[in-house]
Amino acid sequence: MRDNRSISRRAILATAGALPLLMATARWGQAEPLPLVNVTKDPSCGCCDGWATHLKAAGFPVRVVESADMGSLKQRLGVLAELASCHTAEVGGYVVEGHVPAAAIRRLLSERPEATGLAVPGMPAGSPGMDFPGVDPEPYEAFLFGQTTRSFGRFLGPREI
Repeated sequence: MRDNRSISRRAILATAGALPLLMATARWGQAEPLPLVNVTKDPSCGCCDGWATHLKAAGFPVRVVESADMGSLKQRLGVLAELASCHTAEVGGYVVEGHVPAAAIRRLLSERPEATGLAVPGMPAGSPGMDFPGVDPEPYEAFLFGQTTRSFGRFLGPREI
């Protein structure tokens, strides 16, 4: 015949012993807050505000600063002329040039590759911030750049294809 008190005591001790592990696992399972995206844009550009709105909707905190000297900023941050677009951002130690989708930025921050940053050259129709009513989106590419430049994904609108 079993002694119910000893089973209960064992169960309590086992649960108490597992509690710190369960609490640690619960903390690891919580999402880390997304880092601040510092966007620098030309004062006359409106599509940059649309891109910032896209990032905010994806959960990123965003700070926008206007500058009439975007060329110097891009040069200082290592943005190649062929990758340039209308705005430049800094997030999590990376440079983000142009209309890069929030999903690509999340992936960049998750994978943390050795690179300067991500770029979507030009202003592709349908990319975040360039998604105007009546304009058909076109496929475009995001590039990981630094020592070398390589594709980081193809997108249609904000989604990877």
